[in-house]
Amino acid sequence: MTTIASDTRPEPDSVSTWLTFLLALSCGLIAANIYYAQPLAGPIAAELGLRPQSAGLIVTMTQIGYGVGLLLIVPLGDLIENRRLITSVIALAAVALVAAALSTHPLPFLAAALSVGFGSVAVQILLPYAGHLAPERIRGQVVGNVASGLLLGIMLARPVSSFVASVSSWHAVYWMSSAIMAALAILLRWTLPPRIPQGRLGYGELMRSMVHLARTTPILWRRALYQASLFAGFSLFWTTVPLVLAGPAFRLSQSGIAVFALLGVAGAISAPIAGRLADRGWTRPATAASMVLTSAGFALTLVVAPGSMLSLVLFVVAAIAIDFGVQANVVLGFRTLFVLGADSRSRLNGLYMATFFLAGALGSAVGGWAYVSGGWLLAAVIGGVLPLLALVYLATEKK
Repeated sequence: MTTIASDTRPEPDSVSTWLTFLLALSCGLIAANIYYAQPLAGPIAAELGLRPQSAGLIVTMTQIGYGVGLLLIVPLGDLIENRRLITSVIALAAVALVAAALSTHPLPFLAAALSVGFGSVAVQILLPYAGHLAPERIRGQVVGNVASGLLLGIMLARPVSSFVASVSSWHAVYWMSSAIMAALAILLRWTLPPRIPQGRLGYGELMRSMVHLARTTPILWRRALYQASLFAGFSLFWTTVPLVLAGPAFRLSQSGIAVFALLGVAGAISAPIAGRLADRGWTRPATAASMVLTSAGFALTLVVAPGSMLSLVLFVVAAIAIDFGVQANVVLGFRTLFVLGADSRSRLNGLYMATFFLAGALGSAVGGWAYVSGGWLLAAVIGGVLPLLALVYLATEKK
């Protein structure tokens, strides 16, 4: 018989390795849904009859759905039994992915893409859920391990979708992911321990309470703005660097760019490291180190003019450094927010994620503009300054 977890249960001594792995794997598989379309936007737009200048809508609609879900669905983790909520939202993603795979016209596909993003917020219900399961002394470690799965899913989604589409079609990517989501929903329904929140707010009250939390939780906005600065730089880098690599300086093929992206995945190892540092009380120095490392990554790309083998190696090191810093900082933020109270973890997480996700979208837009206006030099300068601004803000935090 499965034991039901609630916010008043005795704190567990540990979380099993198997359950931690399952949560990390689930986060990675779900998060990948948001990023599969990025390298496929061109072929999808061409087949559906979208104009080239509108191809960006394929990714944008998924991001809009994800952003809306962060605010409207994720807070329900403080109200609805978590296992049922998680599996229901994953099932929604599975249905949306089938709709995308079947689409032959732009409007149905864009509606499906919106729903894919909406259903993919299950990953942000799983992270606070992991925080609930973990005892205080290792909460950062557990959340960091689970978040590493999420980060790997984000980084691997692009090369995986490129490979599947190259041997089949973009439809196969969506069919594959829909089958994975259906199987995952069933697996989690049978294996996750239930968790019943103690809050008795109605949905309207829950939404209003988020405004109150935003107004009365200054550390939320600090951590959100720290991560917004870093994530904007991260999005700028990964939006712009493929243009640099495919341009006249490097002339890399799509497969070469995919290999570059795979090498950048090494930065995901920072998540569990950051969690352990936070558990030891080193959140502030680790935050500062994340900001410096992210800024240094951009600086590395400017040491040598693009085009040589040395410059390519420096770009790879920069990608790892930027990923390392950004992923470490997001986990430090999770750890800080998840100790504020079990009753509000999902709402805090929704506000935190929505803030820096918007910053990421702006970073992508700025990156494209900067590259067209001033080349990689301007893009790298903007990307490198953003973490330094966050470092200045960190200096005003009371110890």
